[in-house]
Amino acid sequence: MNPFSSGTRLRDMIRAIRASKTAAEERAVVRKECAAIRAAISENDQDYRHRNLAKLMFIHMLGYPTHFGQMECLKLIAHPGFPEKRIGYLGLMLLLDERQEVLMLVTNSIKQDLNHTNQYIVGLALCALGNICSAEMARDLAPEVERLLQFRDPNIRKKAALCSIRIIKKVPELAENFMNPAAALLKEKHHGVLLTGVQLCTDMCKVSTEALEYFRKKCIDGLVKVLKDLSNSPYAPEYDVSGITDPFLHVRLLKLLSVLGQGDADTSDAMNDILAQVSTKTESNKNAGNAILYECVATTMSIEDNSGLRVLAINILGRFLSSRDNNIRYVALNMLMKAISLDSQAVQRHRATILECVKDSDASIRKRALELVYLLVNKSNVKSLTKELIDYLEVSDPEFKGDLTSKICSIVEKFSLEKIWYIDQMLKVLSEAGKFVKAEVWHSLIVVITNASNLHGYSVRSLYKAVQTAHEQETLIRVTVWCIGEYGEMLVNNSGVLDIEDPITVTEADAVDVVETAIGRHSSDLTTQAMCLISLLKLSSHFPSCSKRINDIIFQYKGSLVLELQQRAMEFNSVIGKHSKIRSSLVERMPVLDEATYSGRKAGSVSPSVLTSQGAPLKLPNGVAKPTSAPLIDLLDISSDDIPAASPSDGNFLQDLLGVDLSPASSQQVSGTNQIQKSGTDVLLDLLSIGTPPAQSSSPALDILSSGQNGKRSVDLLDKLASPSAQVSTPLGSSSVMNLLDGFGSNPSVPVAKVNGPTYPSIVAFESSSLKATFSFSKESGNPQTTVIEAQFINKSPNIFSGFLFQAAVPKFLQLQLEPASSITLPASGNGSITQKLRVSNSQQGKKSLIMRIRISYKMNDKDILEEGQISNFPRDL
Repeated sequence: MNPFSSGTRLRDMIRAIRASKTAAEERAVVRKECAAIRAAISENDQDYRHRNLAKLMFIHMLGYPTHFGQMECLKLIAHPGFPEKRIGYLGLMLLLDERQEVLMLVTNSIKQDLNHTNQYIVGLALCALGNICSAEMARDLAPEVERLLQFRDPNIRKKAALCSIRIIKKVPELAENFMNPAAALLKEKHHGVLLTGVQLCTDMCKVSTEALEYFRKKCIDGLVKVLKDLSNSPYAPEYDVSGITDPFLHVRLLKLLSVLGQGDADTSDAMNDILAQVSTKTESNKNAGNAILYECVATTMSIEDNSGLRVLAINILGRFLSSRDNNIRYVALNMLMKAISLDSQAVQRHRATILECVKDSDASIRKRALELVYLLVNKSNVKSLTKELIDYLEVSDPEFKGDLTSKICSIVEKFSLEKIWYIDQMLKVLSEAGKFVKAEVWHSLIVVITNASNLHGYSVRSLYKAVQTAHEQETLIRVTVWCIGEYGEMLVNNSGVLDIEDPITVTEADAVDVVETAIGRHSSDLTTQAMCLISLLKLSSHFPSCSKRINDIIFQYKGSLVLELQQRAMEFNSVIGKHSKIRSSLVERMPVLDEATYSGRKAGSVSPSVLTSQGAPLKLPNGVAKPTSAPLIDLLDISSDDIPAASPSDGNFLQDLLGVDLSPASSQQVSGTNQIQKSGTDVLLDLLSIGTPPAQSSSPALDILSSGQNGKRSVDLLDKLASPSAQVSTPLGSSSVMNLLDGFGSNPSVPVAKVNGPTYPSIVAFESSSLKATFSFSKESGNPQTTVIEAQFINKSPNIFSGFLFQAAVPKFLQLQLEPASSITLPASGNGSITQKLRVSNSQQGKKSLIMRIRISYKMNDKDILEEGQISNFPRDL
C-alpha cells in the first residue's frame, strides 16, 4: 500500500511526521497526506472517512489548514453508528467554531441525536453543543436540553447542565426557562450532577435578576443544608481529597452563596452560621482545606455586614500570612487589600505580619505587601510605619529599592504632620536611596524648605551633615548644593539653631569645599554641575573672602565641551570679575515658592493663572486655540504620541518648559525704569538659535541665564549694563527665517466659515454632581470632515465657579481647535452658562468616530477643583 494513500493508518502518519528531521520534510509529508485525503473526499470514500478525519484533526493541531475537511464532519455525524459519530463530533468541536456558517447544517443532526435512544450518542451531542453552540443553535435546541436536565442517567443530566450554561450565556433571556430544572438539580445526591447544577445556578444569577431573586427565595435553605451536610459528612473514599470531602463542591457552593448574599441582608443572615462553622472546622494544614477557607473568606467579604464574621475571616487571612507556601501568602495579601475597605481596624491588627512580608525574599509578595502597607497608613501610625520602611530601605535589594522609595516618598508627602518631620524623613530617603528618587520628589523638598523660614538653618545644616556620609547620592547632592547656595551664610553663622540639633562648626571654606567636590565628581551630570555653578556664584557674594577661589573654580569650566557649562562659566566669571555692583542683586535669595501652585503642576493640572518671573499672576485667556505651537510640540515631543492636547493658552507648553512668559502683551519691570518685551515667537527663535530676536533688554538675570548666540555676546551685553539707561536692540532677520519656521510666527486669525448642513442630536458629554456639559453639533459648508461643536456648561451647585478652564485632547487622526470661552465665571444653580466652540477635523470620517478626553478646572469657595472624563458617545457620522 502507498504509505501516503488515504488508507494509511493514523499511527503510521504520526510516525512519518515525527521522523522528519526538518520543517521542510514535515511540510512535504503533510502536503502528500492532505492530497491523498482530498482525493478520498472527492471519490466519496466511505470506508476510510473516519480515519481521514482523525488524521485531519492531527494535522490541524500541528497548525496546517484543514478547512477542506469540514463537510466530512457533518457526514460522519449523520452516520448511524456510534464510532463514526464520535469521530464526527470530535472533528466538529476541533475543526469548527460557532462563527462557521457550516454549523447551520448540523443543527438538525444534533437535534435528532439529542432525542436518540442511545444515551452515549445523546452525550456526544450534548458535549458538542456545549462547546460550539451559537445563539441561533441555542434558541433552536434549548427545549431538548431543558428536557434532558431530567433524564434518568446522571451523566446525561450533568452534561445537560453544562450545556445549559453555554445556552444562557449566549441567550440570557432563555434563563427563565431553566430556573425550575436548575433548582431541582440542587437536590441531587450525585455529586457530579450537584456540582454542575450549582454552577448553572451561579451563572444564571449573573445573567438574570429574576433568577437571582428566585433562588434567594426558593433555594437558600437547601443550599445551606447541603453545605452543612457536606461539611459534617463522614469519610467517603470516592470524594475524599486529603481528608476533606469533595472540596470542589465546597468551593462551588460557597461561590453561589456569595452571589446570593451580596446586597441582601436576609439571605446573608441565613448563611452566617454555616460560614462560621466552615471557617472554624476546616483544617488549614492541607491545600484543599486552604482553598475552602479562602473561598469562605471571599464569601464573608462579599455578603452583607457581619462584623464578627469579618473579623474571623481576616484572622484566617492573618494565619495564611504565616504560611510557608508563597501562593497562600500572596492570595492572602490580595484579599486583605479588598478587606481593608470593609474593616480597616481588623486588618491593622496584622500590621506586623504584613511588614514582615515586605521583607520577604519573593519579589511578588514584597510588592503586594508594600501596596497593602501603603493602604494601612493613617495619621496615627504614619511615623512608626515610615520608620520601619526606611530602616528596611537600608538593607533592601537594589531591584526593590525603586518601588520602596516611591512608596515611602508618597507616604511622607501625603501624611506629613509637620515640616520638620517631612524634611527629616526625606533626608533619610535621599541618603539611603537618592538615585531612585524621582525629580518631582526632590523638587517638592526644595519647595517645602523655602516655605519653612524657621527651618532654613536646620535644613542646610542637616543636608551638610548628610552629604558628608552619602556623597554618592546624586539627588541629595543637588538639594544640598541648592540649599548651600541659598542659605550658606546660615550654615556658617549657625543661624536658627533648634534645641534638637547638635552644634557643628562650618567655615566658609568648608561650604565651598562641598560644592567644589560635587562639581568635580566624575559621575555628576549636567543638571548637578549647572546647579553647582549657580551655587558658587551665589556663594561668591555671601563669602567675599572666598571670591577669588570661587572664580578660579568657575574659570576651569570656560573650556568645557558642554556648551551650557561653558556659557555659564563665562557669564559668571564676568559677573564676579567685572560687575560686582550688580552681583548682590543678581544673587538675591529665591522668592518663596508657592506650594499649592507647585502641587497643582505636579499633579498635571494646568492653572488658569500662571506666575510671571516677578511672582504676579498673569491671567491667560480661556480656550485659545492650538495651531502655532503645535509644530514645536511635535518637534520637542512634549505631548503624548496618542493624545495630542489642544492647548487653551497659546504657548503654555513653553511657559512650563522654559519658565518664562511667552504672552505677547506681557511685560516685565526691571531696575525701576527699564522694561523687556519678548513674544513667544522671539523665545522660540532664541531657543532654536534661528535669526536674532528683537529685544530691548537691561535684565542682567535674563542675559546671564538665557541661551544666547555665544558667550562673548552675553559678556558684551553685561559690559553695557554700567549705564542704567543702556538698551540693546537687534533687528530681526529676513523673512526667510520665518518661512523656515513654517508657522512658528504670530498666530494668524482663523477665518470663521459659515456653518450649515445636516442637523445632529445634542449629547450630554459630561455630567457630575456639580457640573453638566452639553455638546451641540453642526457642519461647515463644503467641508464635511470638519465638525463645529458648541459646548455649553451649566453649574448645578449653589456655589459660583471662578477661573473656569476647559481643555480637550483627541487622537492623532483628529485635529482640534478651541475658541475662547464666553466667560471664566459660571453662575450658581443653573442661572447662566458658559459656551465655547470647538472645531474637530476627522481625517478618517466614516471609518472612525470622534472620541475625546476632557479636563475641566475651576475654583469653588477658593478651592481648586479638577474634573476629567472621556466622551465616546458622539454621533457616528461626524
